[in-house]
Amino acid sequence: MSDMAAGTVLRNRLVRSTIGCMPAQRRTVEALGLRRRGAVVEKAATPAVLGMVRSVSHLLEVEEKR
Repeated sequence: MSDMAAGTVLRNRLVRSTIGCMPAQRRTVEALGLRRRGAVVEKAATPAVLGMVRSVSHLLEVEEKR
């Protein structure tokens, strides 16, 4: 994910539940706009979003759209 081109969009899908996760990880998932398992959101690939995705990558399925 480090060589993202400008205008790249990430399609994030929550594939694992946040039950049992640390509170900071729950807040990160919620800040990404994911409310329940199976939810999908599309976000621009900014450095802030990339860091958030990296911190909860074990819960997400990420697809890159250009």
